[in-house]
Amino acid sequence: MALILNLETSSQVCSVALGTDDRCLACLEGKEIMAHASLLGPLIKDILDQNHLGPGQLDAVAVSKGPGSYTGLRIGVSTAKGMVYATNGKLIAINTMDALASGVIHSSAFTVLNKTTRIDLLCPMLDARRMEVYSAIYTPDNKVFKNVSAEIITPGSYASLLNTHNMLFFGNGSSKCRDIIRHPNAFFLDNIETSARFMIPLAATSYRSGIFEDVAYFEPFYLKDFIPTTPKNKIIPG
Repeated sequence: MALILNLETSSQVCSVALGTDDRCLACLEGKEIMAHASLLGPLIKDILDQNHLGPGQLDAVAVSKGPGSYTGLRIGVSTAKGMVYATNGKLIAINTMDALASGVIHSSAFTVLNKTTRIDLLCPMLDARRMEVYSAIYTPDNKVFKNVSAEIITPGSYASLLNTHNMLFFGNGSSKCRDIIRHPNAFFLDNIETSARFMIPLAATSYRSGIFEDVAYFEPFYLKDFIPTTPKNKIIPG
């Protein structure tokens, strides 16, 4: 059984989790905004100390690779690289959206909702300022339906899918979309944040499959490809 330390720094929540196979041994979180640089090191030390472990006893370090906060991703990836280099361990990178979707799909909240409202598609969203979000779409069996993209949310967002599918939106970018996406097939799950514990089963799968990153060359997944638009109230009639 591989012992993997998981680091999640892509959003406002900074979290670390210890996992072996698909089982979470411990998880610690810090929710001070924009404090990842000061939080991550102590959280790692605390979780290792509480479990009587040293960095050299880890088989791998998994890090959320993005998309997400530029600064947060840099802090997480640089810390993971440093630990792996120092211990001659393995580096695993986990797509932030994959982990967020996996966490919700395996949650009791989704199980309860899905019993009363059949959900066809799940859309995790990360806040990217104003009405911009990073999002992706998954099926309930955790298959990618639409890859990660940068979106500017409008009343017509996802309309073609919502006309034929029940969709569940969640993540820290979804709350600001609730009043914009008002389709009857749109459902929202509140208070869902990124967490290192969501990474555990995905990191275990990567380890078993031998999917590791090159410590020297790995970089976070910086996604910033929004297409600017002009608000309708700013358009001067011709």
